[in-house]
Amino acid sequence: MLDILGTIGGNVLSLPGILGLALGMMTRKLWLGALMGGVIGVLETLIFAHWQFGNIETLELMIAIIVGICAGSVGTAIRLKGATV
Repeated sequence: MLDILGTIGGNVLSLPGILGLALGMMTRKLWLGALMGGVIGVLETLIFAHWQFGNIETLELMIAIIVGICAGSVGTAIRLKGATV
């Protein structure tokens, strides 16, 4: 359980969370922000696996993609809400 929580926390504070949020704030389309966040999640996992698919764990990849999608969506929501103020 602690391994899963550590993986989630690490992804939130790493590239999928921070860069996904920043990329989400660059667009007003929710699907595009979520897509960019998900792509960042995949790229971050590949970077830390030294570009070898054999080193990637499925759980890590799924968590990175989910965190990236959520961060990108939140970034887009921040952009939309900030634009109406």
